[in-house]
Amino acid sequence: MPKISCSAKRLRIYIGESDRIKGKPLYHVIVEEAKRLDMAGATVIRGIEGYGANSRIHTANLLALSNDLPIIIEIVDSEEYINKLMPILDLLLKEGMVIIDDVQVIKYGPKPVKE
Repeated sequence: MPKISCSAKRLRIYIGESDRIKGKPLYHVIVEEAKRLDMAGATVIRGIEGYGANSRIHTANLLALSNDLPIIIEIVDSEEYINKLMPILDLLLKEGMVIIDDVQVIKYGPKPVKE
């Protein structure tokens, strides 16, 4: 399998599962915006336990079932595309945390089609 290597940016957005925009889950709205901007892809990760600025522990433990588990939205794309999403995040996020870091991407895929 051929592989492609390049530099990119990783955007990680930390929010709560109960965060909403106009009744929709905030994580879903962010993924929709990334798709609208034609970004490479987005993944939503649901945490099983964590705490944030309010220091209250959110957990998936059956004895203390939380409806506000930690959510991470991860997007890897070029700096140009990450920068396109940032003004939208500024409007959407009321609380949470955003991390942007440099990453080296190694993408595996099928052989390119020869013409």
